[in-house]
Amino acid sequence: MIEPLLQVRDLSVRYGAASVLEDVNFDLLAGETLGLVGESGSGKSTLARALLRLVPVSRGEVLWRGRNLLSCGAAEMRKHRRDLQIVFQDPLSSLNPRMTAGQILAEPLKIGRRGSMPCWSVSG
Repeated sequence: MIEPLLQVRDLSVRYGAASVLEDVNFDLLAGETLGLVGESGSGKSTLARALLRLVPVSRGEVLWRGRNLLSCGAAEMRKHRRDLQIVFQDPLSSLNPRMTAGQILAEPLKIGRRGSMPCWSVSG
């Protein structure tokens, strides 16, 4: 049996007394694509943020390659974030208007570069 890259088990997020996500479960295998569809305010962005611990999780597990991200220390989580990224849908809040498209694309490559991975220089 093939082990999923990402497993989400009983994930719940609350903001105060309000339950935003309740018991979310899914597996994502290598090569698969997962699409989240829902109304504005239905929890799509909250789910993405919860997977990366950008918002507090009330309950559940997020297993990346078998390791529970919710129990990782800060240093280990930084290492995992090299493989896990969010691209936010609102360009005004996610893209810096003072940077060129090339600079925006090169920035995560520079930040997340590993060992002998080359760092590309982008001008413009």
